[in-house]
Amino acid sequence: MLSDYEKIQILRDKIHQLSRTEVSFMEVCGTHTMSVAKHAIKSMLPKTINIVSGPGCPVCVTSQTDIEMSLILARSENKIICTFGDMIKVPSRQDSLSNYKNVKIIYSPLDALKIAHENPKQEIILLGIGFETTTPLIAVTIKTAKQEGIKNFSVLSMHKTVPSALQLILSSPDIALHGLILPGHVSAITGRKYFDFIKDYHTSGVVAGFEALDIMECIYLLTKLVEENQVEVINNYKRIVSEEGNQIAMQLLYEVFEDSNCQWRGIGEIPKSGLKIREPFQTYDAKIKFDIPIENIPEPKHCRCGEILMAKKSPPDCLLFKNTCTPLNPIGPCMVSSEGTCAAYYKYL
Repeated sequence: MLSDYEKIQILRDKIHQLSRTEVSFMEVCGTHTMSVAKHAIKSMLPKTINIVSGPGCPVCVTSQTDIEMSLILARSENKIICTFGDMIKVPSRQDSLSNYKNVKIIYSPLDALKIAHENPKQEIILLGIGFETTTPLIAVTIKTAKQEGIKNFSVLSMHKTVPSALQLILSSPDIALHGLILPGHVSAITGRKYFDFIKDYHTSGVVAGFEALDIMECIYLLTKLVEENQVEVINNYKRIVSEEGNQIAMQLLYEVFEDSNCQWRGIGEIPKSGLKIREPFQTYDAKIKFDIPIENIPEPKHCRCGEILMAKKSPPDCLLFKNTCTPLNPIGPCMVSSEGTCAAYYKYL
């Protein structure tokens, strides 16, 4: 039986033999971005194949305005902010959540409800970020809070969905993509069919896992489709992903949330790409509950996170990269997040 290493070498040789056309494939998911860098996938590919990163890191695409809203809440009295770890060091106006003692890192959204029970005289605010993978868990948390009659809990929803951003990218005249490495985690919830729309843009996609072998298989399949002039959306992660996905999770998501216009860092407003809390659950919407003042906050000067997320630039194109912007002193979120393209380049390339 061949080892994964031997299988990867065989795939590498097949890709080199097959590839004749200059192409660009986008890894949509931030976990793929990190895995491609970690396993030195690009060094195994022919010069005809260019791998670029997309807007698949939820922390990275969170707008500067949303970051500022979370900081406004953190500065308020009588509030505890619950968040996942990647949000802690994202800077805004030389400030970040790491500067506040009332900010707690959690590992499950339900942890925030436990904190609400333990601190009945304080308002507990959960920072909701993520795509279709994590949003159903937030929906369950909100439903549980309502069922249990918890009054001192709310969610600042910064959730986003993947399709609208991909549609924008695929329709952009400035970005020429020939295939998408589709996110395995998101697809486990949504199902493969969720991404059939990309065929309308004459682009193929392959749902991929996160090991080096998974990614090399994906690149081989995309290369084969290009060279054979075919357009398909293939599920190459069948051990996790089904055609229809987790329909119960998707029903929960849209029971609590509904589509809304949303600001994406470096991209701007994308219609119906965000998720806001539906009217029956609006008592748990932190934006409404606390009437947070909203103003457009510009991104840090010279930071190129937005263009990197749109595959228009790579981290070395940014003047700040490895100079003033490092993991110890991040200027933009692409250097902060464990799934950020700048963090991946800094660590592995």
